[in-house]
Amino acid sequence: MPIIYLDQKEIPTHYYNIIPDLPKPLSPPLHPATKKPLGPEDLAPLFPMELIKQEMASENFIEIPEEVRKAYMLYRPSPLIRARRLEQELDTPAKIYYKYEGVSPTGSHKPNTAIAQAYYNKKEGVKRLTTETGAGQWGSALSFACNYFGLECTVYMVRSSYEQKPYRKIMMNLFGAECIPSPSNRTDSGKKVLAQTPDTPGSLGTAISEAVEDAAKHDDAKYSLGSVLNHVLLHQTIIGLEAKKQMEMAGDYPDIIIGCHGGGSNFAGISFPFLQDKLKGKKSKLRAIAVEPKSCPSLTEGRYDYDFGDTVGLTPLLLMFTLGHDFTPPSIHAGGLRYHGAAPLVSLLNQEKVIEALAYDQKPVFEAAIKFAKNQGIIPAPESAHAIKAVLDEAEKCKQSGESKTILFNLSGHGHFDMSAYADFLAGKIK
Repeated sequence: MPIIYLDQKEIPTHYYNIIPDLPKPLSPPLHPATKKPLGPEDLAPLFPMELIKQEMASENFIEIPEEVRKAYMLYRPSPLIRARRLEQELDTPAKIYYKYEGVSPTGSHKPNTAIAQAYYNKKEGVKRLTTETGAGQWGSALSFACNYFGLECTVYMVRSSYEQKPYRKIMMNLFGAECIPSPSNRTDSGKKVLAQTPDTPGSLGTAISEAVEDAAKHDDAKYSLGSVLNHVLLHQTIIGLEAKKQMEMAGDYPDIIIGCHGGGSNFAGISFPFLQDKLKGKKSKLRAIAVEPKSCPSLTEGRYDYDFGDTVGLTPLLLMFTLGHDFTPPSIHAGGLRYHGAAPLVSLLNQEKVIEALAYDQKPVFEAAIKFAKNQGIIPAPESAHAIKAVLDEAEKCKQSGESKTILFNLSGHGHFDMSAYADFLAGKIK
């Protein structure tokens, strides 16, 4: 079967929590002022209590509320697709599958957590959510979810992406959200950065500072994050849980799992449910590869240390691979991967060598994306194209060795709002 579907009654009823299966305990986040471990009360100004509980949960599986599963039915389960034409083009004995998350209302995997976060905030009486966004996939998703549950939404969008991808801003506006280029004069955090670097392209770290400050100063608002934190990665495991069922239907199991990496949410979403088998000794040879841009290589070149999740230093300190919270990446088109740090869960797995990490320059990434589009008919988001480049490299290794390995990757979003990126590539502007 080239396309493997699940019935809607097979949408998972629980998220998978990897924390109990980790090779060592996860270090706690630290208070930005006292540097002492955070308690639930410290996070209450920013997050609803149910999400705080999920952040610190110790059980393996956490139930998905019926209202959230009902919202998921707008687009889930997502298809698992065998990339047969790509296999033929590559002349490889490898079998290539991809989980296609571009079927969501906003075109990426991000609604998986946006819906859950909006639901829990609505349940607690929150009126407005604030957030940051890079390329706009997360901002679009939260705007959609807030509209679905009747919440207001304020999005601080990294300035370089705000200028590169105007249609993402329009999508957010259509769902009723306000989209503000970051850094802005709306917050003290934004003013501080602008005073130091007036022509800055912005960064996710700065946009986070602005969104956190906005939420902290208004009693009726909470903050929502699209990656990095434990509860976000938890919600995204619905991807891998579905994929596990679909791979079983195909009579197959991946040897290699690949996802692009910015903060860690889509890589975790596809890989964590399978990594449970590796961590429990059932699939000890399973490889999971996180792929990032060379211009923002947190896992491959960052230091493993406590650091702030934002530029100004308003967020808790997290133990993660980081390039430094004051790092401002170049204005690459894969705006969703322009983050200085990696999720603590992904970072621990990388530190313990449970997973692998790779980094690529932009030109070979776009070459891989176009090859995929010509063979499979889907134009991938520039972020997802990083994963595709790694898939092509692994398929080539199989061709050279003659091994027939099974490769699964997460096609985390389509590139329909990224035509300016492809135009730049075709014009020879991406080196």
